[in-house]
Amino acid sequence: MTTEPRGPVDSSRIPRYAGPATFARLPRLDEVPRADIAVVGVPFDTGVSYRPGARFAPAAVREASRLLRPYHPALDVSPFATVQVADAGDIPVNPFDINEAIETVEHEASRLQSDGTKLVTIGGDHTIALPLLRAVAKRHGPVAVLHFDAHLDTWDTYFGAEYTHGTPFRRAVEEGIVDTEALSHVGTRGPLYGKRDLEEDRRLGFGIVTSSDVLRRGVDETVDALRQRIGDRPLYVSVDIDVLDPAHAPGTGTPEAGGMTSRELLEILRGLAGLNLVGGDVVEVAPAYDHADITSVAASHVAYDLISLFTLDSAGPREEQT
Repeated sequence: MTTEPRGPVDSSRIPRYAGPATFARLPRLDEVPRADIAVVGVPFDTGVSYRPGARFAPAAVREASRLLRPYHPALDVSPFATVQVADAGDIPVNPFDINEAIETVEHEASRLQSDGTKLVTIGGDHTIALPLLRAVAKRHGPVAVLHFDAHLDTWDTYFGAEYTHGTPFRRAVEEGIVDTEALSHVGTRGPLYGKRDLEEDRRLGFGIVTSSDVLRRGVDETVDALRQRIGDRPLYVSVDIDVLDPAHAPGTGTPEAGGMTSRELLEILRGLAGLNLVGGDVVEVAPAYDHADITSVAASHVAYDLISLFTLDSAGPREEQT
């Protein structure tokens, strides 16, 4: 026996600016029997190397998401009416102990996914990608990774620290939780510490599509290349909001000139329709540096598009829970 998903608060009855600020004004996870897709926040930024503040992103992105509407015309899907999507709140992490925080995120993400629920995670800094990948790999084995970012995030250490927002994907390769035949950076740009950064990144198995490549090749060619590399593998999508140009995302910790537009990012994401997406995150929003909620609005749309992509794969009859 099936049951209809419970959707967002009706904005024709309660104005968008009123009421609790769950993501897209969806029900909380404890208000529904179960969720096919859960949005969870990780208010953590102890791993940053420059401007802090991403710990405040989950609240800011939820607030910006009030304006999201229930039908996605580009993907022709009504995600909240098709499957049950809920807001799982925040994972409470220790802001003074990175190792404990990583363990907490891995444990809680594994728990939330234990019944098959897919997660869209709002960071927080990019350190959290590592425990999220660990949790996904427990269910699916090594996964393909599509990493949108201005930076490689495959450095070895910062000040001798192995776990920072610049190292998660190197650790993931070393731990064997990602498929090294299907790893891609998209939107990278800006100065590096040296040519060796690129050489080591290539050795780890990553392919690179720079922001300049996106400009010159266009969205369609970029999407075709990514889809060929990913194939039918289980796919994790990680979006550092600084993949966008500072004109489109000023509120982030390590901004770099020459980035993608929000339109390009969303169009590339939509080009992933039909792939085997198993998890995703949007990280590194730093609201203190934002202007007119530009960055939070962009991040809310990224999360909405990830939810919509998951919905295309998750749609189907749901058993009523008792």
